[in-house]
Amino acid sequence: MAYEPYLPATDMPRFLRELAEFVGFGPEDVATVRRTAPHVLAREAALTAGLYEHFLKFPASARFFLGEDGQPDHQRIERRRHSLGRWVRQTAEAALASENAYYLLTVSLAHSHRPQGPIVPVHFMVGAMSLTQSALAEVFAAELPAAEALAASAAWNKLLLVHLAALLLGYLPPRAS
Repeated sequence: MAYEPYLPATDMPRFLRELAEFVGFGPEDVATVRRTAPHVLAREAALTAGLYEHFLKFPASARFFLGEDGQPDHQRIERRRHSLGRWVRQTAEAALASENAYYLLTVSLAHSHRPQGPIVPVHFMVGAMSLTQSALAEVFAAELPAAEALAASAAWNKLLLVHLAALLLGYLPPRAS
């Protein structure tokens, strides 16, 4: 079986499909994500607020959300929460098709290539994904029977790691994979 190398950003659907297969994110996981999505979407506002509250606790991450006066820039935070909420809603669809794949690349580039202001360091992108995975596990543990909560956490974790790989593309030098 021959493998043809390519630059991931040139064929995002292939990149996501191959990674989904690699991590074992299959049809059963898609169904699990979609079935448990209402639990996540019901807490979208709390999840996004919690993430930005966490960022503000640490000077290294808070600096991306402060105004010139050194205080939290609530308008910027609300815009970012809105964008994060959109990502949560799209993620809940568990779709890895072309439109979703290139949306993730656009988000990656928005975080890693800013014409003005600081670029969000890659370790905060990874950390934010970890915080999201942990928050979702808590939601599932509170809302679902133990076995279903475990299955939901596993399915969402696989999907979020596929997303993370796409989000990291903007930080990495282009290389055929």
